Amino acid sequence: MTQDEDRRRCAGRAARRVAHVCAAAATALLITSCGTADDPKDTAASSAPASASASASASASPKASAAPIKPGEVRIAGEVDKPYTITLADLRKLPQAEASVEFISAKGDQKHTYQGVLLHEVLKAAQPRFDQGKKNGQLRGVVAATGGGDYRAVFAWAELDPGFAKSQILLAVSEDGTAFEDSAGPRLVVPQDTRGGRYVSELNQLWVGTVDPVVDGAH
Repeated sequence: MTQDEDRRRCAGRAARRVAHVCAAAATALLITSCGTADDPKDTAASSAPASASASASASASPKASAAPIKPGEVRIAGEVDKPYTITLADLRKLPQAEASVEFISAKGDQKHTYQGVLLHEVLKAAQPRFDQGKKNGQLRGVVAATGGGDYRAVFAWAELDPGFAKSQILLAVSEDGTAFEDSAGPRLVVPQDTRGGRYVSELNQLWVGTVDPVVDGAH
């Protein structure tokens, strides 16, 4: 074997060793990368900031922050300073009023006597935010009453405010001497109405607001 042939063989063996080392290094890198990507701990750690951010966003939303209404509870909310929740048991502890009424319903003529608490007193405790800078600012107020099956009826504040109306709208706790079940909640009784459409049963929410955003936004 000549000296040149010997040098060529040595160079070939060196090249093969380098290629083998490079291939081994590439394989190790690939395995390490795959292991990192599939590691549950690493995946959880990398996704934790996003999950925390999503959780924070959800908790900041109105729907997430509002506790669900339990059967029999009535939530007083809207443009008020002190929103709160009240139950039939709470209402029974308050001063009671009585109203004997007659109205027409889908079942025909109705005649009943109800006992309960004046709606105005219940809403006043929530401290509605009427604009006192405007003359009779409370006359811009509206109340939306929601009952079972998402049934809803609307009232002008002046209809229930004794400073403007003689009617006594009640959150009734009993009918003809028979108490409503706690899980059913109170019933709205509207003595001045000749039809029972606004006698909201299974009442669960009273929302107080003003017409200003709707009227001014329509301009």
